[in-house]
Amino acid sequence: MGSEYSADQIQILEGLEAVRKRPGMYIGSTSIRGLHHLVYEIVDNSVDEALAGFCSEIDVQINADNSITVTDNGRGIPVDIQKKAGIPAVEVVFTVLHAGGKFGGGGYKVSGGLHGVGASVVNALSEWLEVDIYKDGHIYNQRYEKGKVMYPLTIKGDCPADKHGTRVTFLPDKEIFEETVYDYDTLKVRLRETAFLTKNLKIILRDDREEKQEKTFHYEGGIKEFVTYLNRGGESLYAPVIYCEGVRDNVYVEVAMQHNDSYTENIYTFVNNINTPEGGTHLSGFKTALTNTFNDYARKNKLLKENEPSLSGEDIREGLTAIISVKLEEPQFEGQTKQKLGNTEARAAVAGIVSEQLTYFLEQNPGVAKIISEKSILAQRARAAARRAREMTRRKSALDGLALPGKLADCSDKNPENCEIYLVEGDSAGGSAKEARSKANQAILPLRGKILNVEKARLDKIYANAEIRSMITAFGTGIHEDFDISKLRYHKIIIMTDADVDGAHISTLLLTFIYRFMPELIKQGYVYLAQPPLYKIEKNKRIWYAYSDAELNSILSEIGRDQNNKIQRYKGLGEMDAEQLWETTMDPERRILLRVTMDEETTSEVDLTFTTLMGDQVEPRREFIEANAKYGTLDI
Repeated sequence: MGSEYSADQIQILEGLEAVRKRPGMYIGSTSIRGLHHLVYEIVDNSVDEALAGFCSEIDVQINADNSITVTDNGRGIPVDIQKKAGIPAVEVVFTVLHAGGKFGGGGYKVSGGLHGVGASVVNALSEWLEVDIYKDGHIYNQRYEKGKVMYPLTIKGDCPADKHGTRVTFLPDKEIFEETVYDYDTLKVRLRETAFLTKNLKIILRDDREEKQEKTFHYEGGIKEFVTYLNRGGESLYAPVIYCEGVRDNVYVEVAMQHNDSYTENIYTFVNNINTPEGGTHLSGFKTALTNTFNDYARKNKLLKENEPSLSGEDIREGLTAIISVKLEEPQFEGQTKQKLGNTEARAAVAGIVSEQLTYFLEQNPGVAKIISEKSILAQRARAAARRAREMTRRKSALDGLALPGKLADCSDKNPENCEIYLVEGDSAGGSAKEARSKANQAILPLRGKILNVEKARLDKIYANAEIRSMITAFGTGIHEDFDISKLRYHKIIIMTDADVDGAHISTLLLTFIYRFMPELIKQGYVYLAQPPLYKIEKNKRIWYAYSDAELNSILSEIGRDQNNKIQRYKGLGEMDAEQLWETTMDPERRILLRVTMDEETTSEVDLTFTTLMGDQVEPRREFIEANAKYGTLDI
């Protein structure tokens, strides 16, 4: 099979005992996110075989009982005796923490998952796990329950001599996880991204439960196809995708990029297929190379006049979708969350390869170079206008005397941890909310009509919008380079709109603005959606509120479906008086709030969703609505 992969390359670092006691330390949490993380750990081990050149196909199956089976056609985990442990290497991999082929034993040059760490953690957190290894004409098998070996590694049968690979099946432990039902779409997003990042690797996802589904991900173009996929929500300004690839100082670099007609920049960075949402040295190397290369080209070819200032990085990156993927032997991560690459050699490698190959591309494609330069120059002018407008929106300290928006009914408490602001649709609902609120800690900001769709507007237009300026000033954080989370004036930003289609649209517009300009507010959990009731039910002078059709039916089943039931369907917040609004939607003791969250591991999919829903392209939006119609509610 080529490169040797034997038991001696599996090194033992420490035991497994702490995993079941403190699972959150190893998989982040025991929530639905942690549940899916188990699958990623096993898949990542198979991907490492692909990166090493020994695996071309991975099959992931959700079984009828919500167990998971991951099968690959790699070399198969070693089955010979690991000398230090005196047991088969596969048993070491699944029962000893920090044992694997990734700790200097020569098993892998580049690895993304924790190989060994991941396998043992998944085993520890499963009711049971079975592994089958196809190797040397035999099928080797072992079973574990809650991390404990149930029987020694055995040969359970024969297989063709040329068949090789590993098959792992596990059932997450109900004692550990809050939820043990896998979500097909969550796995689909992650596996699609993995396939894009590993060109030519085929990943098949099957769902064997009631709604049988199957999807195959196989991208010969790798990250070039990833960029095309992400840009489908907008209109690309040129073709083909710009692609740079090379190796420098033992760092393998791949970069793919393409501008579209939007005004937002979407750059995603990966190290050994691991998402690095906080960027790092590979991102800074890319930005430096991009800015310097375009300015040099624009000056040399007179696209920028002598008296004109150089283009900033932000100008050039307006509307840019880019993927930066590096692979290196020993990645070093910075920061508490370990989501930022620190290797200095990655900066030099990316900068050198991108500078060299992008220069060549621009010289060979002057038409594309002109399109990008013209878009960047327009962005530069808009940014200058925005800079002037921004000065009006900066909320300085009270001593500076910059007034809060006139229509804001602020709260008296000045401790942000106690304070919340309601963004309310319409003046009439705003009036009711002002009357209903707790003046000590609830602020009300009424918004007139539908705010600007920031997905279709440049920065200068956004700053000029009165409703957006009001929100920026009220929140206190500033946006973009001015953003400072420590200046946030309210630790709950609550979007309160009518429970109808228009209300949903306004909520989406507000979320688009916050996501594009203040994403940290969502990441840190400060943004919420209020849930006003859909129905008011009256019977014998008693009142019930229902927040869904299911809840209405439940109430009616309980109180009886009599003729004297008075059922009111609320069409808007304005139909409620202050007392009703308080007791249904604003009283902290009784209200329902939905916290808006985002998974940083799938940021690219979140970006694409906003672009699809709020961008100019009709066809992707129609496809999205058709695919997700089953999750919607009909507003009649």
